[in-house]
This record gives sequence, structure tokens and C-alpha cells, in this order.
Amino acid sequence: MPPPHHRAGDLTEGPIARTLAVFALPVLGTNVLQSLSASINAVWVGRFLGEAALAATSNANLVLFLLLGTVFGIGMAATILVGQAYGRDDEVLARRVVGTSLTFFFAISVIFAVGGWLGTDAILSLMGTPHDALPLAGAYLRVIFLALPLMNFSALLMTILRGAGDSTTPFQFMGLSVVLDLAFNPVLILGLGPFPEMGIAGAAMATLISQAIALVALLILLYVRKHPLRLVGPDLAYLKPDPVLLRTLVAKGLPMGLQMIVISASALVVMSLVNSFGSRTAAAYGVAAQLWTYVQMPALAIGAAVSSMAAQNVGAGRWDRVARVTRAGIGFNLLLTGTMVAVLYAVAGPAMSLFLPTDPQAVAIAVHINALAVWTFIPFGVTIVLFATVRATGDVWPPLVILALSIILVRIPFAYLLEPVWGADAVWWSFAFGSAVALALSAAYYKAGRWKQARMLDDRSPGGEAPDTGHGLPRERAVVTRTALNPVVGAPESPTAPASPPGPRSGSDSPPSGGPAGSSAASRTPAGPDR
Repeated sequence: MPPPHHRAGDLTEGPIARTLAVFALPVLGTNVLQSLSASINAVWVGRFLGEAALAATSNANLVLFLLLGTVFGIGMAATILVGQAYGRDDEVLARRVVGTSLTFFFAISVIFAVGGWLGTDAILSLMGTPHDALPLAGAYLRVIFLALPLMNFSALLMTILRGAGDSTTPFQFMGLSVVLDLAFNPVLILGLGPFPEMGIAGAAMATLISQAIALVALLILLYVRKHPLRLVGPDLAYLKPDPVLLRTLVAKGLPMGLQMIVISASALVVMSLVNSFGSRTAAAYGVAAQLWTYVQMPALAIGAAVSSMAAQNVGAGRWDRVARVTRAGIGFNLLLTGTMVAVLYAVAGPAMSLFLPTDPQAVAIAVHINALAVWTFIPFGVTIVLFATVRATGDVWPPLVILALSIILVRIPFAYLLEPVWGADAVWWSFAFGSAVALALSAAYYKAGRWKQARMLDDRSPGGEAPDTGHGLPRERAVVTRTALNPVVGAPESPTAPASPPGPRSGSDSPPSGGPAGSSAASRTPAGPDR
């Protein structure tokens, strides 16, 4: 029998390793579906519309990646807040976070959609989109801008559900969206049956329709199931943004959003350096990076799971479990990512040949790049887990600083300084050097334990009084509960928390630096880092 306070989505009870594995698997499935969807859609566009159309979607998807990245941090902050609130059994606060987040996301998305629609041509021109692809990219991107509010809305709901301990429902509805997207692509591109022939705009319209259907179905399910985070009746007032929560979401989300900018900028720098070695090396690097997208997926899924589990246990004051969640996450990363790396080493030649069947020299270069760089995904995954735990407390700046240092002051200078001596190998070895620095810094910060003193919300409301918890608790009890959520030195502790919160000896769903470029440009979500 579960304990009386056990709830669906409760990640503060039960065996940690099994709970983490069960939670992480649907997240991994979601990442795989996203990448497969992007790859198959690229096949449809390339097969039916040609190379210019494929180049057009690649350019347009780069714009989409940056736009989704601008709100990525806010969504992560909302997820952590919901996780902490869920961990302390404060569903009122969780629904307040949901209301403020939804309104803010929708407003920002509409502004981006309108501005992007009006400025599509200017955006593509600034990117230097090839002349023959410019009209196609414009037609595709305008429809994508229409879909942007739906995409952001869906992404936010799915991340919030993970914060509430549910990774299965987001996976199911991502699957629905992907299946619909793949089905509508050829129908709308070619105009099959009663549908009009839309060409490249049809590929974007397939995304819009699939996102809309999946979002409506998800909302219906949440209300039919009477999910505790649904807004109904008086709770609809929470859609009016709460100034305190909004400031918290922006303040905590900004550093996580800035990570996307650092990652994107580093990708451009690395790609420009790789391009200087010629098209064959650039093609080989692109093929290796395409395969690395799948190698990094276990680490990203484990990081997302660790973040949600740690946030709930921080909220519950279960610091002993936070430490064990981190250790379990590191163990799973070593096992799963290590296995993926070993497999890619074993099949590197045949795998690269699938993409470069007529150029054995390029295949040899790709195999060489892979041999020098793919192993760095193992320390990369450990850094992911450490960052996930740190950010789950609301300590969001150190991961950004470590990321920036390891890329801007370590990896890129390493590649440029040693390139005259080592040639292109300087680029591949820079991944390892940057990865080692990121791991060392993140492990040192985790060990120091300063992140345990971070807080997502102030202990007291702007008026100086402890806020009502919504459960009829006395105000004194509310102060203790909120302090347990945000432990500070010398503050009273939760009765369920240990007197001195222990930490593991070493501890993202955020992308740290240090390894090879791992995200496909065609991906429609900012799920993978440039490594």
C-alpha cells in the first residue's frame, strides 16, 4: 500500500533508480520521435520538391530553433517551480505557476508570430538564404510563424506535466503529433484527395494542423481526467499574471535561455572553422554530427528526468533523495551513453557510408572525427546530470557561467590556437578539452553545495507577510513550508528533511559545452546542444 499522502506523479517516494528509469524512458522516446519526425519530413521535402526546398526548410528551421530557444528558459523555470510546488504538496501554487506561464507564453508567442510574419523576408535575407531558396523559405516560414503559438503552448504544457511527475502523457501526445505530421506532409505537399496542393507551405501546414489537433486532444484529456493542474472555475483567475511569479520565471528562465544563445553562437563558430578545411571535411563532420544526435539522447532524457525528480524532492525537503537521484542519474548515463558510444565505434564505417556512399575519403574523415570526439558524450552526460540537480533548486547562473567558460574561453581558443599545428584535429580535440573543463567545474560546484542555498521564490511575499499556502495552514506553518522549499543557512528546516542535507560525492537537461555538435538543424525543438 502506498503511503496515505501518495499522489499520481509523486517522485518523492519509492525506489529511486526504478522511478528515474521509468520516468526517463518516455522522455527519451519523445526526443527520438522529434528527431525522426524532422528527418522524415526532410526526406518528404527533398524527394518531392528538390534541393532548393530542402535548403529552404533548413534555413527556416534555424530561425524556428532560435525562436523556441528564446522561451525555452521560461518553460524550464516553470517546470522547476511546478516540481517544487508538487513536492511540497502545494497544488495551489502549482496552478498559479501554470496560469501565469500560459498567459505569458501565449502573449510572447503571438508577438513573435506577428513580428515574424511581417519580417520573414528581412530575416531570411539577413541569414544569407540562397537566392533560389528564398521564395520557398518565405512560404514555409510564414506558416511556421502561424504555428508558433501552438508549438510553444504544447511545449509548455508538456514540460509542466513532467514537473508534476508525468512523462508518459507528453510522450503519447508527441507521438500523436508526429504521426499526424508525417501523414499530412505528403497529402498537403502534393494535394492528395480533397486537399489543395500547397508545395513547401504544405510541409509547414502539416506541422500547424498536427500541433493543433494534439494540443486540443491533450487539453480535453487533462480536463476529463480532472488533472490537479487544470484551471477551472475560480482557478481561471490565475491566468492573470502574478507579478511575483512572473519576475521569478523571467529571472530564473533568462540564464537558461541564454544558454541556447551561447550554444547557437558556438555552433556557427565551429562550423565556420570546419568549413575552412573544405567541403569534404564539412560533409564528414555533418554526417558525424547527425549520428551524434542520437548518441546524446539518453543523456538529455536522463537530465530532464533528474531535473523533475530533484525539483520535487527539493520541494519536499528530501535532500537525502536529491543526492541519490543525482547518483542514479550519473550511473544511468554511464551505462546508456557508454553503450551508445560503444555501438557507434563498432558501426562507424558502415553508418557513415549510408550518408556518403560515393566518397570513401569523406567516410574515412567522418570515422576519424568520430573516433576522436564521440567518447566525450560520456563526460557530457555526467555534466548534464550535475547541472540538472543544481538548476532544480533554482541556482541557474552557475551552469550558464560554466557553459560560457568552457566554450568561449576554452574550446574555441583551443581549436584556433592549435589549428596551425594539428590542423582539423585541433577542432575535434577541442571538444574533449572543453568537455573535461565543464565536467571539472560542474563537479567542483556541485561538491561545494552552494546550490542547496538557492531559492526559486522569496520566503515572504512583497508585502512582507508569508503567503497563504491555499491549504488552510496557519501562517506560521506556511513560513516553515516555504522555507523548506528554499533552504537557507540558519533557516528552520522541514520536519522531514535531514538536519544537515547531504550531497553525493560528485551533479541538466541543459546543454553544457564540451563535445561535438549534436543537434540537427532540421530539428523543430531546441532539444540538443551543439557539442
